[in-house]
Amino acid sequence: MFRRHQQRAAALSAGADAVLVVASFFAAYATRLALPMRALVIEPSAAAMLLAASVAAVVAAGRWTGAYSRLYSGSRSRVAGDTIAQAAAASLALLALLYLVNLEVPVSRLFLALFFGYLTGLQLLHRTVADGLRGRMRRALGAATSVVVIGDGERAVEIASELEQSERTGLRLLAIFGCGDGLGREVRLSRSYTVRSLEDLPEMLAEQPIDEVLFAVASERLRELERWFVLCDEFGVNTRVAADFFPHVHSRVHFDWLGERPLLWFSIAPADEMQLLVKRCLDASLAAACLVGLLAPMAVVSALVKLSSKGPVLFRQTRCGLNGRRFTCFKFRSMVEGAESQRRELEHLNEKDGPAFKLRDDPRLTPVGGLLRRFSIDEWPQFWNVLRGDMSIVGPRPAVPAEVEQYETWQRRRLRMRPGLTCLWAIRGRDRIDFEEWMQMDLEYIDNWSLLMDLRILVLTVPVVLAGRGAS
Repeated sequence: MFRRHQQRAAALSAGADAVLVVASFFAAYATRLALPMRALVIEPSAAAMLLAASVAAVVAAGRWTGAYSRLYSGSRSRVAGDTIAQAAAASLALLALLYLVNLEVPVSRLFLALFFGYLTGLQLLHRTVADGLRGRMRRALGAATSVVVIGDGERAVEIASELEQSERTGLRLLAIFGCGDGLGREVRLSRSYTVRSLEDLPEMLAEQPIDEVLFAVASERLRELERWFVLCDEFGVNTRVAADFFPHVHSRVHFDWLGERPLLWFSIAPADEMQLLVKRCLDASLAAACLVGLLAPMAVVSALVKLSSKGPVLFRQTRCGLNGRRFTCFKFRSMVEGAESQRRELEHLNEKDGPAFKLRDDPRLTPVGGLLRRFSIDEWPQFWNVLRGDMSIVGPRPAVPAEVEQYETWQRRRLRMRPGLTCLWAIRGRDRIDFEEWMQMDLEYIDNWSLLMDLRILVLTVPVVLAGRGAS
């Protein structure tokens, strides 16, 4: 299934879930009223509030669990499992919201159980029936997307096979055209196709409704096929090019323009400008709120740092930010003055592998330094770095230049995203994680980043920090 179609289908599925939430709500309410129990009365304003929270919880859970992204590519058992996981995550989120925000909505546990029971059943029924029904309706109405593949070798056959497997989503493979050797050979997929000559393409375009032509050829052959691109343009047929020219490069491929010149853009880090802009706005807003809210506690911490040892309250250190840009990182000083100059004497005691340096019982810590580190209080001033744009709330931790100079090539990719106060390593062990695993977690974050992933990491970080787990 083409990604654009998948995104549209996911949006439609989220809309369908919203309708099912409303239907399940009223079904659960009617069932609860019919039971021989004390009457349940929910005011219209409270019902509207609960419905809105339920829709938000269900849609967010669908994005969080990946249910929408796998809806048309997974097996039926996987779709069923995702649906149950989505309902479970949504119910927990709604219960937490009712408890934390105190919406003052009088609902019973039986009503909520009925509500999510009906919702899960309706979702399973809808996703089982709608998938096949949607494909049949497209074919019956002539709305299926007809695709022709042009190419040679196994690459073209693999793409043709993927198109065939996507027929239930509305794609239909019509033919395979070759542009070199192998003309006339049979390609056996779920149906058999004879590899046709490109000279037959104009006739087929004139006689049959073809929506798209997909070119699956080596990059050096694209210019040779220019006349066929022009032909498709003249017939008003959309064309696509399989752009996996470099099979070992895992960058995401985007299309862009430089003036009037078209460009293929290979991005190894998140490139959605709108999502990144939202991330930056949320970072600035949250950092500003934290700086205001923590003003009094930070004044107390400043006094404790100043009274417990000689030296400045804040520790300033040069760190590497986005793409290696250097900035001054601020922390509450947790070590004695001149601690950096003493590091060489302690190198032999380093408990970390790789270029990182960490001691569980560092003799340079001040009387309050250990406490500040355990609960990450020493990092509060970095909200100023976030507000300035040097850092983000969630992202790989900023490394010192001396460590970056010792990185292996693959580890430098962690610099391709703005550094943050917390990331995956913070919720999976903090200082107990070895250096290479830490690097791999940062790359995992970059490769799978989304705003929902940031929210999940942020929510899971809070109990870890409050408990002081894994810090040294």
